Amino acid sequence: MAFRTMEHDPSGPAPDPHHATGPLSDGPLTGMRVIDASTILAGPLCCQILGDFGAEVIKIEHPTAGDSMRGHGESKDGTPLWWKEISRNKRTIGLSLSAPEGAELFARLAATADVIVENFRPGTLERWGLSPERLHEINPALVIVRITGFGQQGPYASRAGFGTLAEAMSGFAHLTGQPDGPPTLPAFGLADSICGIAASSAVSMALLAREHNGGQGQVIDMSLLEPIMAAVGPGPTVYQQLGTVGTRHGNRSHNNAPRNTYATKDGHWVAISTSAQAIAERVLTLVGHPEVIDEPWFAAGHSRALHADLLDGYVGGWIGERTRDEVVAAFTDAGAAVAPVYSAKDLVEDPHVRETEMLVEVDDPDLGTVLQHNVMWRMSETPGRVRFTGRDLGSDTDGLLADLGVDTATLHDLRTRNVVR
Repeated sequence: MAFRTMEHDPSGPAPDPHHATGPLSDGPLTGMRVIDASTILAGPLCCQILGDFGAEVIKIEHPTAGDSMRGHGESKDGTPLWWKEISRNKRTIGLSLSAPEGAELFARLAATADVIVENFRPGTLERWGLSPERLHEINPALVIVRITGFGQQGPYASRAGFGTLAEAMSGFAHLTGQPDGPPTLPAFGLADSICGIAASSAVSMALLAREHNGGQGQVIDMSLLEPIMAAVGPGPTVYQQLGTVGTRHGNRSHNNAPRNTYATKDGHWVAISTSAQAIAERVLTLVGHPEVIDEPWFAAGHSRALHADLLDGYVGGWIGERTRDEVVAAFTDAGAAVAPVYSAKDLVEDPHVRETEMLVEVDDPDLGTVLQHNVMWRMSETPGRVRFTGRDLGSDTDGLLADLGVDTATLHDLRTRNVVR
């Protein structure tokens, strides 16, 4: 089964704001204009999601350096692959906000927008004369999302903030890794991604609130740290109530067992979870040890976790004698929970991923077609869509500034002085 291709005509600048396929008329955010003044990675992901669901997104980049995301990840013949996804459905303009003329053009763009997403250090927009107070004077309905490492206030507000730091401070690294090994960081932008998804939710809430408060916008103070703190779980509550601190368990859980990754006979791995009591009973029955189900300690996840060595031995021994396909089929037939440990190659080849279009092919002027994650959720009445891939720096500068009344001579002067590109 082939992936479905999202088609578009990538030639030339995107008309205002329509691409050749036209605007997304049935998206829940159709008619909303979002200014993406953020860089790696949370803000751009937030704006990608908003664009996927119909918002017109204008990507602000430094006119000479561009967005650092262009240099992140793998490239093909000089074409950055991550950029093609994270900046899809976005028009791009090169604009120096530190130059007075650039800041003024940004303010004029803000007057036409519904949402601004930025992730400069606290005080930077204020230094450029673009404080939320001034932007709300220009456009009272504006929703301003400010993404930083630690928030706009507090003793850490001025610190450089990156996802790695949030992953360390949130408790994630402390709980991740082998019991006798060091704290472990993820190999991808976990904190940024969680924050970007959370920020898109916050934007939706603010836009809904605007509908009920007479059209007044607001400022959203979003840190990288808080969303991943919530994802890590109730550790602070447990510490405050019980005085205990969680420890690393590797792939095991202190909440239930068996729960681990297990090697199959053909060199693959599978993961199982037994969070539900019925699932735990089915697993042990399947692997030939139903006798343990009658043990008093088997009746609760936390007490099963105290016998993880025994249970992992039973489960791991059974799985190790079978291929991955045999294990998955047997678990599925038994109504037990299992999943293969996938690489990107496995994901691309998986029949469920293909049939449900979790990945889609998108036409691209540089790559021909590029395989990307589809929109994150399916909506029956207002679906999202990938309309076009990430564009070259400054692809839409002329059209966007012409809409603001900037004449050709002024545009040439600004471009010569690297205020715009």
